[in-house]
This record gives sequence, structure tokens and C-alpha cells, in this order.
Amino acid sequence: MKKYYIQKTPFVVPTTDGKLIEEHHGLVATNNKDISIAHMIAPPNWSEPFQTPEFEEYTYIISGKKQFIIEDETVVLEAGQSIKIKANTRVQYSNPFDSPCEYIAICKPAFDFNKVHREE
Repeated sequence: MKKYYIQKTPFVVPTTDGKLIEEHHGLVATNNKDISIAHMIAPPNWSEPFQTPEFEEYTYIISGKKQFIIEDETVVLEAGQSIKIKANTRVQYSNPFDSPCEYIAICKPAFDFNKVHREE
């Protein structure tokens, strides 16, 4: 039995907002409940509703910029920067800018749609 696994076919999450989500490791891609790692591209002028996830989320920006509204504070990250957002923190993710934002998102434990608690 190999002591490693190379992910060559990430699970592409179906979206309706133009965002690319490729889960390389996580609940769906590799049945891993402990961590999820996803490559994402948020199109210009994209946003999600506020949410209060039960998991930590780390984001590393590869290119472009991404906006975070964390509780009542607005933070903008640029390429080469990263952030950790603690579990049970109200946050909104968006790309209100004119260029796509490419980034890596890591969730601990793994992203679980039932535990993200998005607002309507």
C-alpha cells in the first residue's frame, strides 16, 4: 500500500455563479473529513452570502484580490498574502474587483455544506 496519494482529478463543484471550485482533498474528492484543500477562481464582481462556518478556513491568494468582511471589518488580500479565519466567525467572501481572483482554500475540519451556515 502506498504511503501517498497524488490527486490528478479533483472534484469540480457545480456552481451557478461562475466560480471555479476544484476540491483536491476533502469530503467529496477523497472522503477526508479532517481537511479540505481546494483551488478556486472567483470571477470579477462575484460574492457569496454571509456565513458562519463551523470550521477554520485558510486562504492563500495566487493572483488578483479577494475581499473578506469578517464580523464588521473589511479586509482585502492580494497575491502572495494569506489569512486564517477562525471557526464560528461570521464572514462574507467576495471579489468586487475587475479581475479574477485565483486562490487556494484549506478548511479544518473539511468543508461541509451542512456546517457552513450560509445566510439567505
